Amino acid sequence: MWETLLSSWGSLFEPLHDPVALAIPAFALFLVLEWVAARTLEHVEPDADGRTRPPRGGFEMRDARASLSMGLVSIVTSAAWKLLALVAYSALWVYVAPWHLPADAWYTWVILLVGVDFLWYWYHRMSHRVRLVWATHQAHHSSEYFNFATALRQKWNNSGEIVMWLPLPLLGIPPWMMFVGFSVNLVYQFFVHTERVGKLPAPIEFVFNTPSHHRVHHGSDPEYLDRNYAGILIVWDRLFGTFRAEGHRPTYGLTKPVGTYNIWDLQVHEYRAIARDWRAATSWRDRLGYVFGPPGWAPAASPSGTPDRSISSSRG
Repeated sequence: MWETLLSSWGSLFEPLHDPVALAIPAFALFLVLEWVAARTLEHVEPDADGRTRPPRGGFEMRDARASLSMGLVSIVTSAAWKLLALVAYSALWVYVAPWHLPADAWYTWVILLVGVDFLWYWYHRMSHRVRLVWATHQAHHSSEYFNFATALRQKWNNSGEIVMWLPLPLLGIPPWMMFVGFSVNLVYQFFVHTERVGKLPAPIEFVFNTPSHHRVHHGSDPEYLDRNYAGILIVWDRLFGTFRAEGHRPTYGLTKPVGTYNIWDLQVHEYRAIARDWRAATSWRDRLGYVFGPPGWAPAASPSGTPDRSISSSRG
């Protein structure tokens, strides 16, 4: 196991093996290009429905600064989570996996990339339907802008993802390959966070996650909530009934805006809300509902008589 761990360690922390590290110059270039283009869109016009929204493809410097800051912190926190994951994945791969897939075989890479994407879909779906997991993910949805900076507004708690990808070493995929697969998926998702790209040719829109599909996912409009969880392949949403095509420009952000650019508050405010609801609950059923129910869950006997769904995307 120790040889596997040391080998995986070298692959994990060697920048030349990390697609995210290789993509950083491209991230920076596209951020600058999008920001320059957005300079021509500072004048805000009401949309057709009369609502005034941030300009299409626009930037707000405090918002973008918060997104970039959260992304920088996530580099450190995700490295710590990856270290824990490396130990667990290596142990499973060495001692439990019934076979070891060869790293130089094309089919191993296909299994890896499709497996990562399939498990991402289910993890992402769970993160919108289980409030405790939503608390880790909601910061990514807190921006009312949709641009490449928003793509970098990452969570600091990756524990749910670590658990979700446990099947991969059991399939015999070497641990170091798993981290490459995660990174490839993450790099792809950066490029779908933009309003600068309209709908792509129909065959691409049918198979792959695109900016159009992901704009729907970031929408807080009722018809867009809990839709389009895909990482790379939108076929998962089509297969499992969560797909929604873009019909109008979404309203971005949470259905109940946090109203701050403080990155600590953006990351932890939902945990605080869970703690408040837990303390106020009068039964264990209600306490468990507030933690493991969908975001916005409330007891049937709430004062309004209906669940409060104002916190986040809780319908689907």
